[in-house]
Amino acid sequence: MSRQLSIAQARAGSQVLAFGAVRGERIVPNDDIVEPIDSSDEWIRRRTGIVTRRYGTAADTAVSLATAAATDALSKADLQGSDVDTVIVSTVTHFEQTPAAAAIVADAIGATPAAAFDISAACAGYCYGIAMADSLIRSGEATHVLVIGAEKFSDFIDPTDRSISFILGDGAGAALLGPADSPGVSRTVWGSDGGQAQAIRQTHSWLTIRDGSDMSWPTLRQEGPTVFKWAAFSMAEVAKEIVTAAGLAPEDIDVLIPHQANIRIIDQMAKSVGLRDDVVIARDIVDTGNTSAASIPLATERLYRDGEVRGGELALQIGFGAGLVYAGQVVRLPHRA
Repeated sequence: MSRQLSIAQARAGSQVLAFGAVRGERIVPNDDIVEPIDSSDEWIRRRTGIVTRRYGTAADTAVSLATAAATDALSKADLQGSDVDTVIVSTVTHFEQTPAAAAIVADAIGATPAAAFDISAACAGYCYGIAMADSLIRSGEATHVLVIGAEKFSDFIDPTDRSISFILGDGAGAALLGPADSPGVSRTVWGSDGGQAQAIRQTHSWLTIRDGSDMSWPTLRQEGPTVFKWAAFSMAEVAKEIVTAAGLAPEDIDVLIPHQANIRIIDQMAKSVGLRDDVVIARDIVDTGNTSAASIPLATERLYRDGEVRGGELALQIGFGAGLVYAGQVVRLPHRA
């Protein structure tokens, strides 16, 4: 009797089949939030590029937003939830430690008994998920994988905070990946620098509420100059590494889709990487705000909706944020959003 273990059959590559997206229903202009932070519409636009952000309703959650984005992606790919064998959700705004948001989403879209798990990697979480999906498909352990970034930051906003709250928004973006005869997702470059963990952080632990030492609701804070320097310059070097790891040169890139953190960071990165003058650059932050793990798929969907991409383009995507963590890869865009 043979005692040799069997393994999954490897595949040549994976590809993104379709994107799905949903944004918070409420459009919130700068003028609605400037009074508590003693600021102005002009200051926010100049500092971040944001004109409006999107907030969800009281009934919205990270799970409901993720479910809507996943449903949209499946519809565009002409697939059913039963075709999905893995669901990955990246979020830092799912209030329950357990069960994972992904398991609830998988059930809601009819993907049960798909494998389902969450990622906590903040603004880099979506690209972490793409790396995992690509590996699972190439190894033969999965066939169709949903990667979802979903955040409802309006539940974590301190209206008086001038460091980060005024840039945050609500939404979810999803990518459905499947097998391909040639790679449609490049090698991922990723990493972390926990020595700068305080640069983007929660104000205090949930334990302080339990212990009664601080009964206020925890919100987010960031050290703006530290984060800007790291994101605009260090992450530009990582972006160059991603292009090299993909076996490409900067002039091969057609589309730049960075995390939508700040318009100045996006513009500095585009300049530093040395991309072509005609490269399409995602700037969804102007109307949607910073949606952390959801920002890259939301920005990608926006490019399709605005007719700036049609499919087949090589897109450099890179996420970076709290941790500090980062991840990115080059993907070939599908011929449908």
